[in-house]
Amino acid sequence: MDMNGVQRLENGQIRTGVQGTGTGTSGDGVERPAFEELLQRSAREGLNFSKHAAKRMNERGIAFDSQMMNDLEHAVEGARKKGAKDVAVISAQGVFIVNVPNNTVVTTMSQSDMKERVFTNIDSAVLL
Repeated sequence: MDMNGVQRLENGQIRTGVQGTGTGTSGDGVERPAFEELLQRSAREGLNFSKHAAKRMNERGIAFDSQMMNDLEHAVEGARKKGAKDVAVISAQGVFIVNVPNNTVVTTMSQSDMKERVFTNIDSAVLL
């Protein structure tokens, strides 16, 4: 039975539309990179900032330079290796909430904005 790209085989195993590693060809004969290769490529491209996060950085006057970007990327990579999905990276400049699978900073807070000191919807934290 095939439902939404998921097939249950006769022996009870499940197979999805993503198969194998390396490259493969689709029905049109075009060679395509494997999912793992695409994931690694996106991780190498660096962090993205959502429009919301960029707006918050400007509004809150959060200082950000190339060293901070490097530190943030390193922290996110460390969290990725530990299996984190949504991480709070806490630094002297503020807190950066990052969606690790999408490699995207989703929001930021300055030190003065952290009055409640409560973070929700994260599974990890990294201190810089």
